[in-house]
Amino acid sequence: MTAVNANIASPRMLLVAGGAVKQVADVLAKFGLSRPLVVTDPMMVKLGLVRSVLDPLEAAGIAPGVFSDTVPEPDDTVIDRGVAAMNAGSYDCLIGFGGGSPIDTAKAMAVLGQGGGKMRDYKVPFAADTGKMPVIAIPTTAGTGSECTRFTVITDHERDEKMLIAGFGCLPLAAIVDYELTFSVPPRTTADTGIDSFTHALEAYVSKRANPFSDALALAAMELIGKHLRTAYAEPRNAAAREGMMIGATQAGLAFSNSSVALVHGMSRPIGAHFHVPHGLSNAMLMPAITRFSVNGAPARYAEAARRVGFAEVTDSDAVAAAKLIAGLEAWNKELKVPTPAEFGITEENWNGKMALMAEQALASGSPNNNPRVPDAAEIMSLYREVWIGAASNRPGA
Repeated sequence: MTAVNANIASPRMLLVAGGAVKQVADVLAKFGLSRPLVVTDPMMVKLGLVRSVLDPLEAAGIAPGVFSDTVPEPDDTVIDRGVAAMNAGSYDCLIGFGGGSPIDTAKAMAVLGQGGGKMRDYKVPFAADTGKMPVIAIPTTAGTGSECTRFTVITDHERDEKMLIAGFGCLPLAAIVDYELTFSVPPRTTADTGIDSFTHALEAYVSKRANPFSDALALAAMELIGKHLRTAYAEPRNAAAREGMMIGATQAGLAFSNSSVALVHGMSRPIGAHFHVPHGLSNAMLMPAITRFSVNGAPARYAEAARRVGFAEVTDSDAVAAAKLIAGLEAWNKELKVPTPAEFGITEENWNGKMALMAEQALASGSPNNNPRVPDAAEIMSLYREVWIGAASNRPGA
């Protein structure tokens, strides 16, 4: 076995159980915290879902503040408003409650609140290792893994650039992983976040920065996601499927936080920034083409991923298994009704017009350098074009 060189990081506490959100006050007490600002989104407030965290806090005599101005793809203007709300009260922690966006927002608020300036000052390669106050993460989707990673992604609204912010200042102090919070998640979001989770696991496993710790988590996550994604999509109230997806998402988050993401994420972020495609959905759009491009860089690893997720048999050769992985990803996109870029509403003119800039931004993120096969700008543009051509060929009447 080769020598291992890995810097492993995770929240100090992971509370994983159905109904675990009811213990939020106890979690705060373990760390001597009592004045939380809950960071959530308008829909959580409108639907009353935020009461899942507010009620147990209030029952324990805690009067939390609420900042609910987060948006699906958080940008620096939202972070500025969040920091102002944080500084306006005598809070001692942030509770990110919702999907990846509220949790990412809470992380960015902690980092910017500590150092000041502009959010772009903290994008990689800057090491965002300090935060003004700790973050407690409570995810309500099984997808981003943000509850256990040292990353956040924030859009620079002036530059239409999705910025990766990385460092220990982004790492939650604790996370409450409660699959019961996902029962009301609609099928589209279940599919998109589920594929996002699988992307985290696959990229962590094939990354040049993979290590035995991240490998074990990535493989376990792929097994759970392969077993439960379709069921969670088709049967939203299926407890076993929801629990499997939630645990898989957290395992995948720990895997890529301690390895890395790669080309899919590098190319996905610019699509989100320029065309406002939800992150998991843009990953799904890209996955088959990028896997086809990358597989020769690590054929044995892609083959093992295919076996773990259930697309290939244990007895399949690596070449057969890798081919089945690509076919399986394409089948997932069809079964989970992943729209093509054209079906999402993007025009070919706009897509082509942004390809060069998107390729530049993808490379600048650093993620493509972790890929088993590292592309140049021309190859990334070719991949964007391949994704579009596939979109065009799949349109009705095309």
